[in-house]
Amino acid sequence: MSSLSAIQYDFPLQTLNTFGIAAKAHAYLRVTETEQLFGVYADAVWATSSKLVLGGGSNLLFTQDYSGLVLHMDLRGREHVRSDATHHYVRAAAGENWHAFVQWTLVHGYAGLENLSLIPGTAGAAPIQNIGAYGIEIKDVLHSVTVFDAATQSTREMLAAECRFGYRDSIFKQPDGRDLIVLDVTFALPRAWQPNLRYAELAQAVAQQNLAAPTAQQVADTVIAIRRRKLPDPAQIGNAGSFFKNPVVSGAQCAALLEQFPTLVHHRQPDGSEKLAAGWLIDQCGWKGRTLGAAGVYPQQALVLVNQGGATGAEVVALARAIQADVQARYGVLLEPEPVFI
Repeated sequence: MSSLSAIQYDFPLQTLNTFGIAAKAHAYLRVTETEQLFGVYADAVWATSSKLVLGGGSNLLFTQDYSGLVLHMDLRGREHVRSDATHHYVRAAAGENWHAFVQWTLVHGYAGLENLSLIPGTAGAAPIQNIGAYGIEIKDVLHSVTVFDAATQSTREMLAAECRFGYRDSIFKQPDGRDLIVLDVTFALPRAWQPNLRYAELAQAVAQQNLAAPTAQQVADTVIAIRRRKLPDPAQIGNAGSFFKNPVVSGAQCAALLEQFPTLVHHRQPDGSEKLAAGWLIDQCGWKGRTLGAAGVYPQQALVLVNQGGATGAEVVALARAIQADVQARYGVLLEPEPVFI
């Protein structure tokens, strides 16, 4: 059977994005084998059509129907690849649920991803966004990525250094990386593991449990408890997690802001710049718990925008723009959205 015979038309996407926005794709293909990608890009019609690569739908916002072909990456598989003197190497196919994969690594004794527990989405999306939480980012543990290169219609391995990681950024989000589709991800996890408790909130939560030497599973359980307390479950309330990136400003700009706003939450970066807490900025502007149409700001975390039921992408965008305007007017800082607007 042709790999293209499985393409469906006028396909509903509401259950395939965590915001729960009602939208349709002109065409949709659930990708369960790499060969399907070769078939799409070898076809005269589909090769030149616009395409959207979709994972768990946790980092995008549909503002309209999609007129091209949605490639829903549902490749499955997870394995221990090998171990050497210093690391265990574990691999997840792009369609694997990220949190389930993290839990699988812990059950099998491979520690190192526990701080990234309960982040929504798929393993394939993790390096694209360089996901991070509680003192760790994907770039800290990634070994390599296998990609399908649409430009050459071939597959190849990319080592971590080739991925050009930045804060919530990677080569896959840049113009010269847009033709790269992640097929699987391999992580190098340390054999001599130590808990990463650099993030103050996590360290305090561990200390409150009197865990002098917490296991990786105990760290994961603590992260899960914190996230469940602060963030809404997309299955109950549509959202895409943190909607805005924490803005990075110069040391001089931060110092000037501190003179005017002494309680400003900021974190010094290795290069001397300062990362500001976007949630604090939004909260100070009075947006926590407010609504605009059917879109709102989550009462427990100002960084999270939610679909309170039947919200359109346009309503979420309007809310985001209003928040951006208020924060920029008060602090002179432009907040940048994390989700991709479609």
